[in-house]
Amino acid sequence: MRPEKSLAAETKFVFNETGAASPAPVVTNYGGYRQREKNRMASFGKAVKDFTLPATGGGTFKLSSARGKKLVLYFYPKDSTPGCTTEGVNFGELHKDFRKANCEVYGISRDTLKSHENFKAKQGFPFELLSDAEEKACALFEVIKMKNMYGKQVRGIERSTFVLDEEGKLVREWRGVKVTGHVQEVLSFVKTL
Repeated sequence: MRPEKSLAAETKFVFNETGAASPAPVVTNYGGYRQREKNRMASFGKAVKDFTLPATGGGTFKLSSARGKKLVLYFYPKDSTPGCTTEGVNFGELHKDFRKANCEVYGISRDTLKSHENFKAKQGFPFELLSDAEEKACALFEVIKMKNMYGKQVRGIERSTFVLDEEGKLVREWRGVKVTGHVQEVLSFVKTL
């Protein structure tokens, strides 16, 4: 287990117009997890900025139209890869439980809608997949990271999951997700809302 960095080592400073320095950003504890609040577009306890993405099934997903239900937005790197398939299948297996908790689940990646349609049909997912080829939602949730793949640095989606409440406010996030046990953990959290 890696030792936790001290807060002092992480603190950055901002300077106002007079040159005075003040510590920023603020580190908060939300839901038992430390979260560094920076100038993110999606911030804890605040409504997420509206976005629209093409969805499987010939539809369009608009965040503001989903208000009134809890949302799970899970970002994954690529259709039809082992980890992404397992994660999607796990969400599919518990989909009825999410629906009972008044929660909708959406998977998001940069793949094309055609790729999503094939992936969804092959796996029988009971939820829609959203295509973010232009990285609108990826930027909003800051999930694009540099990753090592076969010794090369590549840009890709960091497997991440976000829960929004009925008012569209971000209430929980998981980043750098390990698939095993993750979907059950998300469901357990959703049931507490």
